[in-house]
Amino acid sequence: MHIIHIVGARPNFMKAAPVMRAINDMKGIEQTLIHTGQHYDANMSDIFFSQLGMKRPDINLGTGSGSHAFQTGQIMIKLEKIFSELKPDMVFVYGDVNSTLSASLVCAKQHIKLAHVEAGLRSFDRTMPEEINRIVTDSLADVLFTPSQDGNENLIREGVSPGKIHMVGNVMIDTLIRLLPEAKLLWPQESGKYQIQRKGYVMVTLHRPSNVDDPDMLGRIIYALNNISRKIPVLFPVHPRTRKRIAGIPGIRISDTIKLIEPIGYIEFLVLQSEASSVITDSGGIQEETTFLGVPCLTVRENTERPVTVTSGTNILIGRDMEKLESEVDNIITGNVRKGSIPQLWDGFSGKRIAETICLSLNNFLE
Repeated sequence: MHIIHIVGARPNFMKAAPVMRAINDMKGIEQTLIHTGQHYDANMSDIFFSQLGMKRPDINLGTGSGSHAFQTGQIMIKLEKIFSELKPDMVFVYGDVNSTLSASLVCAKQHIKLAHVEAGLRSFDRTMPEEINRIVTDSLADVLFTPSQDGNENLIREGVSPGKIHMVGNVMIDTLIRLLPEAKLLWPQESGKYQIQRKGYVMVTLHRPSNVDDPDMLGRIIYALNNISRKIPVLFPVHPRTRKRIAGIPGIRISDTIKLIEPIGYIEFLVLQSEASSVITDSGGIQEETTFLGVPCLTVRENTERPVTVTSGTNILIGRDMEKLESEVDNIITGNVRKGSIPQLWDGFSGKRIAETICLSLNNFLE
């Protein structure tokens, strides 16, 4: 059996690594890793792959940035040729990026079995491109691996056959569990670099266009962060594009107690996230990681495709209410912290469950 794994951005590698490692332990399966190049990440050095315990991509399509239509079309054109040549028995796609959608469409046209890891997640907000990618991919997939019970329920409500659905837990947590001990060793170095104390700072990460491309909203967020930083230091790894957006807001001033730093690697971010008093974010993956770590998470979004982080975890949806953001940070500082729990099957063995499902159902998948 030949399986091709499609990744397009750094979080996809975090999800693919435990799956590929578990499948490596199974006999009779060849694996090929294709990076579409949808996102370029300078942190993807040799150490990145060695830490994840995975090989570098066998093929890099080098697609690069562009509009959603451009990226999707370019990836489809390139994958169509590659799939025709390699003739995979099954293609694995991860998450909800444009690469996921592109590969799913090509598989459907070429009648190749498709497996979707992180299936069934829904924000119910179709203005988000990722939501469209999720819905289309799930409707085309032959086997759907969900991270939580709400994913199962969403798929069944949409008419997906229950026999296609397998709840395996969260593969991102596999990677977190594997790398957390190594990350913890970096604390003396990282705390010294930024002059911070355990549980004595707030971590911030923002990337969604609704927050960083809207000058009014970005200005309101910075104003709130300035107020928060007067009570507790704020550590903000900021993308150069976002830094430029901040600089372009008339009259904006960044408090000296906000440390704007360059983007950092996954392990460095993991230790800083794990030791933070709280995390302010708009990232879905960080909502999951903070839930596992037991770190309060304040999400600057109106909705989330990961509701289990709200119902079971440490996540609170802030929306666009910056007064609420400030008051929730105040609560955390004074010890009024929401206690969450770790969702079912977020235990570090999701990749193994996926591999076992594939092997147990091998003949069915190849029919």
